[in-house]
Amino acid sequence: MSQTIDAIIDEHGSVRLLRPIQLSEARRALVTILDDQPVWSEVELDEGYRAMAQDQMRETEALELSEASIGDSRDETR
Repeated sequence: MSQTIDAIIDEHGSVRLLRPIQLSEARRALVTILDDQPVWSEVELDEGYRAMAQDQMRETEALELSEASIGDSRDETR
């Protein structure tokens, strides 16, 4: 299953993930560089991720919404 992970890339090209992740093995990754500057501080992001992880209902709703959106996009004509 694909995951989207927040990260910051500094001016030297070093990538720093803003939260720890667990992988069962090495994986490929795609990097999209956004035009905007990081808005959240690392502390605020960590606190937000902790709060989301503790809110099981919110996580379940987010998963259901994302799964429904994927189904909707399959029905669109190209």
